[in-house]
Amino acid sequence: MADRAVPNLPSRSFDDTVAFYRGFGFEERFRDGGWLILARGGIELEFFLAPEHDPYASWFMTSVRVVDLDALYAAVRASGVPERDSGIPRLVPVALREWGQRAGFLIDPDGTQLHLIESPA
Repeated sequence: MADRAVPNLPSRSFDDTVAFYRGFGFEERFRDGGWLILARGGIELEFFLAPEHDPYASWFMTSVRVVDLDALYAAVRASGVPERDSGIPRLVPVALREWGQRAGFLIDPDGTQLHLIESPA
């Protein structure tokens, strides 16, 4: 297996986290009493159980780099996550960002910000 790094993100409820991410193609790969792993293609996210976590005070974030950003964004949008400027969960539309790449943002129900970034093919 190649070297890799995987984000560890908070989840107040594994059932709610699975339901949210399943809506746009993530599948449960592992779960026990304190740990959850979800995957969609080559994207893997790991969650630790944190029932006391305050999503409005969350500082957790991760970058998700994909070749087909438009397809991922469309899948998230089709799952019912609203595009808006505030609130949780929410989507911030894809645009060319000041750092020179196209990116959008997803804030999940636990307040984690996922930077959805287009990777070169």
